[in-house]
Amino acid sequence: MEMPAARKRAGTRERLLEVAEQAVLAKGFASTSIEELIAAVGITKSGFFYHFKDKTDLARALMLRYLEQDREILDGIFRRGDDLNADPLHGFLVGLKLFAEMLAELPEAHPGCLAASFCYQDQLFNREIRQLNAEGILAWRARFRERLETIARLYPPRGEVDLGAMADMASSLVEGGLILGRVLSDPSILPRQILLYRDLVRTTFTAV
Repeated sequence: MEMPAARKRAGTRERLLEVAEQAVLAKGFASTSIEELIAAVGITKSGFFYHFKDKTDLARALMLRYLEQDREILDGIFRRGDDLNADPLHGFLVGLKLFAEMLAELPEAHPGCLAASFCYQDQLFNREIRQLNAEGILAWRARFRERLETIARLYPPRGEVDLGAMADMASSLVEGGLILGRVLSDPSILPRQILLYRDLVRTTFTAV
C-alpha cells in the first residue's frame, strides 16, 4: 500500500509539472524560473531538487508527461469511434467528430501545445529532449497513416493520394489551428479545421 508521504511527494511532483507546463506555454521555457515554480507550489528550492535534478530534468519530465497524456487522449477518442462504428472508415470519421467536439471545449484562450513551444526553443534542449519531441510527431504520423492505409485497402481512394502527407495533415491542422485560434481569439477555428479534414477523408475514400 502506498504510504501517505509517498502520495504527497507524488502530488507535489505532479503539481510542479502542472505549474511548469502552464508557465512554459504562457511565456516559454527560458523565461520560466525554478524560483517562480517553487513559489507557486509552496515548497523550498531543495524540495524542487528532490524531484528534478535541474531544469533539463524538468523539461524531460514535462515532455514525457505530455506524450503520455497525448497518447491516452487520442487512444480514447479513436477507440470510442471504433466502438460506435466498427467499419475502419466510418469509425475513423466518428473519431474525428469526437476529436473536433473535444477541441471545441478547450478554453477560449488555450495557450497552445507543449511540443510546439519546445520546438520554437529547441536550442535550449539536449538531444534526448529534442528526440522525444520528434517521436511525438512521428507517433501522430504513424497513428493516422496506419488508419488511412487500412481504410484505403477497403475503400480505394479516388485517384492518387499521398497517405503520408494526409497523415501529417492531422498534426499540422492542430498546431496551425491552435495558433490561428489564439491570435484571432476564435476558438472555433481548430475544431472547424478538424471537421474539414474529416470531410476530406470522407470524400477521398467514398465513391461519388
